[in-house]
This record gives sequence, C-alpha cells and structure tokens, in this order.
Amino acid sequence: MTINVYTEQTPNPATMKFMVNKLLINGSEDFATKESADHSPFAKELFKFNFVSGVFFASNFVTVTKTDDAEWADIEAILKEFVKGAVESELKIKEDTSEEAPNFEGSETEIKIQQILHDYVRPAVEQDGGAITYKSFDEGVVTVELRGSCSGCPSSTITLKSGIQNLLQRMVPEVTDVVSEAL
Repeated sequence: MTINVYTEQTPNPATMKFMVNKLLINGSEDFATKESADHSPFAKELFKFNFVSGVFFASNFVTVTKTDDAEWADIEAILKEFVKGAVESELKIKEDTSEEAPNFEGSETEIKIQQILHDYVRPAVEQDGGAITYKSFDEGVVTVELRGSCSGCPSSTITLKSGIQNLLQRMVPEVTDVVSEAL
C-alpha cells in the first residue's frame, strides 16, 4: 500500500495536522512533552527534531506542535516526509497496542454525557487535530480535557461554550455549564 501524507492547518497556529491514508490508532495518544513519549517510538523520533514541542495521534493523523521559533514553511516538508517513512516502516505509536472500546461509567446522566461526547463531539474535535476527554459531572457542570491542537488553541473557548455546551444542554437538560480542565 502506498502511503500518502497531506497536511491540514488547525485552528491553533502552532499545530499542523499530518493526515495519512491508513488507520494509525484506535482512540488517541497525547505526548505534550518529550519526556512523556518514552513508551512511543513514533513520538520519540518526532521529538528528536528540535522544533517539535508536542505530538498527538488519533485515527488517521498525527498533530505536531512546533516551537515558537520555527516556521511551518521551513519544517512542513521535513515532517511530512518523516511521517510518511514512519508509517511505511510501521513505527509503533505506543508499545502496548491493546485498545478497548469506550467504557462509560457513572450515573445515567454521566453515561449519556459521555456517549454524546464520544459520538458527536469527538469526531468534530478530531477534524481539527485534537481530542476531548470527559472528566466529571458535578452539580450541572461538565468538566472535559482538551488535548492535541485544542490544548491552548485561541478558539477552544468558543468551541467549548458555543458548540459543546449548547449541544449538551439541548440533549441533557441537567447540564448547566461546560468547563475545560487545564493540563
């Protein structure tokens, strides 16, 4: 199979999404620091580039966060070629590849919230090179964690309030607010 890689900009100017025509991972893996990439051969190799400050994998893409002193015009082609080679050589994203289906826990309301986030919000957030994780539901407030390009993105607050909060309030009347837990 010939591996094709193409790039997409994300709402976060510090990140670029490198799409491939192959499923890389079920779920997602976030490596916000070089130190966190110890169990990921693929991420560890990306962090060897001095202009890489974060790596995030989901379905068929890897989102790379660059350092402030790097310009996409200078590094995009280098990263594109690296991603192509890494996928072709089947470089592992993580050492342990056992992946399981989502396991929703909690009250009936919490399970409904998690299901909505998984079915409706996750695919949209992944389109922008990020991921969303449910953290808790307490007294009407849903707490989530935004990762990948969504972490630190200038438009993440708008996404959180206008998109996610409105959707959850329509589908789960008990929800009064949605907040993001800082990493």
